[in-house]
Amino acid sequence: MNSTPNYEIPTEMRDFAEKSVEQARKAFDSFIGAARRTADTVQGSTDLARSNATNISTRGFEYAEQNVNAAFDLAQKLVRARDVQEAMQHQAEFVRAQFAAIQAQAKEFGGLAQSAFQQSAENAKSAMQQGAAEARQAYEQGVETARENANDAQKATS
Repeated sequence: MNSTPNYEIPTEMRDFAEKSVEQARKAFDSFIGAARRTADTVQGSTDLARSNATNISTRGFEYAEQNVNAAFDLAQKLVRARDVQEAMQHQAEFVRAQFAAIQAQAKEFGGLAQSAFQQSAENAKSAMQQGAAEARQAYEQGVETARENANDAQKATS
């Protein structure tokens, strides 16, 4: 009859193994938590970028509509003009008004774009700094856990 010898695992070894598993779980949880927070920050950045793009696009359509409506208004005034002098006056007024409108639109559009780029850059910088800090913390926690495990293993074998 073949009988397997019954070796008992020392309590110190079981305690050491249990502590190692707990420490590894804590380090993993810390790492996953940092990764999730970074992913949430990136998601927030993409939502902001999408919102800014929508605002810029909407404003662009509003500008186009304003400019086309101004052209139709001019066309209507031109057809109703009694003579060439009145038509030329309407044309001159239109050119002045459109020049001012386009300048204002360009200024506003530039401000919107600059603001969007600035917000995106700030969010990206913040996300990178936060991610780096959390990754560094998780790494340092892992190194500390490894040191503790090595010390515990050394004590257990002594």
